[in-house]
Amino acid sequence: MTVLGPADGDGSGPAVTVGGVALDREELFAAAAAVADRIQGAPVVAIDADASVRTIVATVGCLLAGAVAVPVPPDAGPRERGHILTDSGSLLWLGDHRDDVTLETVPVSGRSSSSWTEPATGTAMIMYTSGTTGAPKGVPITRAAIAAGLDGLRDAWSWSPDDLLVHGLPLFHVHGLILGVLGPLRVGSPLVHTGRPTPAAYAAAGGSLYFGVPTVWGRVAADPPSARALRGARLLVSGSAGLPAPVFHDLRSLTGQGPVERYGMTETLITLAARADGPRKPGWVGGPITGVTARVVDDDDAAVPGDGETIGNLQVRGRTVFDGYLARPGETRAAFTADGWFRTGDAVMVDGDGNHRIVGRVKDDLIKTGGFRVGAGEIEAVLLSHPSVTEAAVIGVPDPDLGQRIVAYVVGAGIREDVLVQFVATELSVHKRPREVRVVDALPRNALGKVQKSRLS
Repeated sequence: MTVLGPADGDGSGPAVTVGGVALDREELFAAAAAVADRIQGAPVVAIDADASVRTIVATVGCLLAGAVAVPVPPDAGPRERGHILTDSGSLLWLGDHRDDVTLETVPVSGRSSSSWTEPATGTAMIMYTSGTTGAPKGVPITRAAIAAGLDGLRDAWSWSPDDLLVHGLPLFHVHGLILGVLGPLRVGSPLVHTGRPTPAAYAAAGGSLYFGVPTVWGRVAADPPSARALRGARLLVSGSAGLPAPVFHDLRSLTGQGPVERYGMTETLITLAARADGPRKPGWVGGPITGVTARVVDDDDAAVPGDGETIGNLQVRGRTVFDGYLARPGETRAAFTADGWFRTGDAVMVDGDGNHRIVGRVKDDLIKTGGFRVGAGEIEAVLLSHPSVTEAAVIGVPDPDLGQRIVAYVVGAGIREDVLVQFVATELSVHKRPREVRVVDALPRNALGKVQKSRLS
């Protein structure tokens, strides 16, 4: 199944605009055809995936040529970049010269009148995981998986050619590149990428559909004039981490709507999504998109109650799920159950209507304390609702008595540990209260704004 829509479009205006540089659909495909001409025959091609029109042209060029695209974070260090290039088997480098890149560098410029027909099958991209537990792992993503995921989201969000998508997310992740670039190209809706996802840039773009991560939406909510400028939008979408309830409520007050949330991974693309016409609750990411099924199980793979409270392990399967890690058969086997379900590694709750709430990573966010299973995300949401707290992260640390002790890292002003502990104890079960509160200047985050809990100690 091909990923891109037709090359000609309706010619009524820019198809993509990044940082003020615009291309209509014909110009985009002509520039991409020039890339396809230059890389013809190369099976795997790396892209210096900065936030530019050039990255979009390079990606479309690889899709047209049938080359596997490998988006490389522009801020990757030489060691990480070298690992990605070697592990993926990339033969060419699309982008500017870098001293540490020994591959042949191919410029992304010019136009071609060549006619290219996009292949309908095969691997479209290799994306790399964050490498939090070792070297980043390559995830081959097929054209069929991308097409199925985008079509599922088109249905869930009533995404149409009449929409104008606005975002400023990195172009080397699923959210920014696959959803945020290939999505509008497939649907036929124009894209405005703001370069950086600032509140002022979002306000000025005049979109009907906006993508953001919680950090972005938190900044928008903290800038009321910019937030109010989004009142004309049809849909706000948040992903990559749970949206704090205070941000959700502030946005609803300022823009007239709370964002819908969705869930996915590099390995699965987007699998769960709250629908545009469905209920919106902060922290809840809806149910499976078309073509995907999900189950929530205990440690023995037995189903847990769908009561909206019991925590279990999320497993998924379907058309968006990858087949396995690149050249890592052992890790691939460990990632799937015997009956073919992918173990996401995320802890969730599911209610009677099939809506899911992501508690967090089983490894980092599921805390086993005093015989109870506690989700860090639930405690974080309560902490963030306290007026003194602007950021919060909860972890479990080894404890000789409890097994794990709940420790909260918080950012804010005028914070008193005893007050926060009591606040959580009155909002949640007493056993979910932090045993320790540590006030810090900032929480460590990655490029998408996710808190890196492995760096908390």
